[in-house]
Amino acid sequence: MAVPDFQSLMLPFLRVVGDGREYSMSKVADALADQLGLSKDDRDEMLPSGRQTRFRNRVGWVATHFRKAGLLESTGRGKFRITSRGMDVLKENPQHLGMKFLQQFPEYREFRGLDNNGNENDDSPPSPDNLQTPEELLEFAHQKLISQLSEELLERVKNSSPDFFEKLVLDLLVTMGYGGSVKDAAQKVGRTGDGGIDGVIKEDKLGLDVLCVQAKRWQNPVGVSVVREFVGSLIDRKAKKGVLITTSSFSNEAREYADRVGNTVLVDGRELAELMIEHGVGVTEIARYTLYKIDSDYFEEES
Repeated sequence: MAVPDFQSLMLPFLRVVGDGREYSMSKVADALADQLGLSKDDRDEMLPSGRQTRFRNRVGWVATHFRKAGLLESTGRGKFRITSRGMDVLKENPQHLGMKFLQQFPEYREFRGLDNNGNENDDSPPSPDNLQTPEELLEFAHQKLISQLSEELLERVKNSSPDFFEKLVLDLLVTMGYGGSVKDAAQKVGRTGDGGIDGVIKEDKLGLDVLCVQAKRWQNPVGVSVVREFVGSLIDRKAKKGVLITTSSFSNEAREYADRVGNTVLVDGRELAELMIEHGVGVTEIARYTLYKIDSDYFEEES
């Protein structure tokens, strides 16, 4: 099964800790994963940032909401147990437990910025009642912005002149660590008759190996015959590896062929735009947000 949303994890979480024992987040997460029958892939699924699993992130936010509602209490570094209020909630035998249920507790309403009727206070930031954790919402918004930026970038690339397209590809390759300098790379890469570039550049700054590069602003999907011809040219150019770049896309047959030969990387328009964003080519940073968490080591007191 897929990882449940964090509100769906609330009741199972409270039942796990309902024996009154002291728990750690890892212990609860493992017990919940076993109880829900989550597969290894479900347990290991990462957030887009790659810094935390989606399941552990959601379990952690359940604990946060429970602490704010007075259902859990901290007992030490990374340890907690259910409170008498939490026990009382279990005795009610609720069929569902969510953010709306927790609004009955004044501490939780204060945490959410809600008035006694469960409405947001005028001076409180909007707090959507959804099924995602704050990190997931933030990363979703970030991914959406990146997707929109990628589309705009690709459109600009497609409408650029041949001279600018050559400069863009060389700038990107050099920024990624290939070709030495832009000047060195430009000396090894030539313009093709159809406005693309074709040539051999250094794979590293020392030139210990070379990389065959071909980039074109194709309009239609690139078929397997183009990829096969490109792979065949590697031997003549004494290159072991190649990168084929297009502003359009590659057919399934073309990608399957590249996967089989194993020495050629295909970069389509979407991937080209994403690489430009990742390496800061053609884009500029307008804002940066930093997330913090408690440094447990700082609060560790020597006994």
